[in-house]
Amino acid sequence: MRAAVWPQGDRGTVLLFPGRTEYVEKYGRAAADLAARGYASVAIDWRGQGLSDRALADPLTGHVGDFAEYQLDIQAMLGLVASAGLPQPLYLLSHSMGGCIALRALHRGLEVRAAAFCAPMWGLRLKPATRIVAQQLAAMSRLFQQSHRYAPGTSRFSYMTDAGFEGNVLTTDPEMFAWMKAQVAAVPELGLAGPSLGWLHAALVECRTLAARRSPALPAFCAVGSAERVVDPAAIHSRMADWPGGTLSVVQGAEHEILMEIPAIRRGFLDSATALFGANR
Repeated sequence: MRAAVWPQGDRGTVLLFPGRTEYVEKYGRAAADLAARGYASVAIDWRGQGLSDRALADPLTGHVGDFAEYQLDIQAMLGLVASAGLPQPLYLLSHSMGGCIALRALHRGLEVRAAAFCAPMWGLRLKPATRIVAQQLAAMSRLFQQSHRYAPGTSRFSYMTDAGFEGNVLTTDPEMFAWMKAQVAAVPELGLAGPSLGWLHAALVECRTLAARRSPALPAFCAVGSAERVVDPAAIHSRMADWPGGTLSVVQGAEHEILMEIPAIRRGFLDSATALFGANR
């Protein structure tokens, strides 16, 4: 397991939960912005991505057998927080798949004072007919031991390697997009391609299970872009409407990666998140 610590700051420590395909270097700018606001931070490469160990013979496949495995990664992360002597209290900031992992962790009693989410994966953005086929195919892949194969519509090509800025689903900021592409170009081992059928099955099961549970009684702020095309915005709206003390912001013009958006959007999200953290010390 690989993680990174940014120890500067005395107002507490922010646990950064990245999304699928991401890696700690991608959160360096966010960590610097948090440090400028007085917060230390720690980020993790989830198992199977970044420079943490990959699960399959094809290292480009994003794979996990059960989302419960990610909770073990959180325990390792908390161990690092303790051994590094990072300041208390703890706060949570998660993106996309990290938001799904975070919600499960909160239900399991993760001790943080407040949580901020950007475009959390509380549902996959699939058409109804596609969802039914995906559920059936993913479930059958486990039965026939084919969970390692790529999910339909995906392949062993990394989005950040192949996609151009025009029409991309991540950000409207060309400088940030080029920065992310340069990271993967410099260290190709950071790249991750499509998810496996096993990951797809695990994600669908986890999202469905979490949707049936009430929101935790914890101060929370969530932001989603008005142009979101990766995760299901309806699931986000439904969740935040049921979150006691929770606030939802729809960021006009933003794509999926709010922390990688234009400076004004990034700054606005971090201002709101750290205001929440500061109010819950």
